[in-house]
Amino acid sequence: MIEFLSNNGSELLVKTWEHFYISLLAILLGVIVAIPLGVALTRARKLAGFVIGIVGVVQTFPSLAILAFFIPILGVGQVPAVIALFFYSVLPILRNTYTGVNGVNKDLLEAGKGMGMSNWERIKDVEVPLATPVIMAGIRVSTVYLIGWATLASFIGAGGLGDYIFLGLNLYRPDYIIAGAIPVTIIALITDLLLGKLENKVVPKGLSNTQKAA
Repeated sequence: MIEFLSNNGSELLVKTWEHFYISLLAILLGVIVAIPLGVALTRARKLAGFVIGIVGVVQTFPSLAILAFFIPILGVGQVPAVIALFFYSVLPILRNTYTGVNGVNKDLLEAGKGMGMSNWERIKDVEVPLATPVIMAGIRVSTVYLIGWATLASFIGAGGLGDYIFLGLNLYRPDYIIAGAIPVTIIALITDLLLGKLENKVVPKGLSNTQKAA
């Protein structure tokens, strides 16, 4: 393994960055789409079950099938990989956003309405802040999954640490497999830790203290 690092250290750093970059773009797209959609579905509850069900069905599709589906449309490389991973990122964030916002105490919403807050102000200042712990849980789960799934992106020429894993499998080289698998695990653990710290920053202090006391 030491010999592998001495010969491929710089390339390993490039592959690690590619892997993180693909995963990060996919999860950012998921956040941008899934959180507003989750909030919107709390205003259309009859539609919510259908939409979440459709997204859930899409997530049951095999990862390679999703990647292959986008090849005729977007070709090969990082773009189809990011789009495919984006589809996998949506469900946990969407479901948690819908559940978190739906679970906000209705008395607080009525109080905000009584204070003259508009619908947008109640969403921005009451519902989303109080639902943040649940939303962040969905983002953390989705991110960790995506970092693992991003290894499959190498099948369509997107690069990343999956290149080492599949090359090692094809050549029966355990050092290549380890060089791909260990950084993926480390990235997932570090990212989850950082998101946990971010959650502590964005969760309202009063709510955070209440949760700790409970």
